[in-house]
Amino acid sequence: MHSPATLPDSPLVAPGSGWWAVCLCANWCGTCRDYRPLFDELARAHPQMRFVWVDIEDDAGLAGDLDVETFPTLLIADGTTARFLGPLLPQAPVLARLLASLQAAPHGGGAGGEAQAVFERVRAARSA
Repeated sequence: MHSPATLPDSPLVAPGSGWWAVCLCANWCGTCRDYRPLFDELARAHPQMRFVWVDIEDDAGLAGDLDVETFPTLLIADGTTARFLGPLLPQAPVLARLLASLQAAPHGGGAGGEAQAVFERVRAARSA
């Protein structure tokens, strides 16, 4: 049996272009397992974006020192800058609204150094 983290992500987007939605979850978490099909559905609905599922235990190096306490935790980046990092209700419409509001806003501030470091590790690992 494969964990959700080993399933394919959405098609590659060149580093520095396009938006990324990174879900930081754990395979043991029932909420995460239930959320995965909704996350995948959003990926299919937004092919211009990169959706990545990261199991924080299987891919602990990507999460680094980030202490994920609430699942699911989402990291949203505009291709170069992490713009959001935090827990999110496990509902597709909530993520869709967040993505739309971040994309509609003029280039906003970043989500902080820790979020940026996680995004850079994910981008490097999943863009190769």
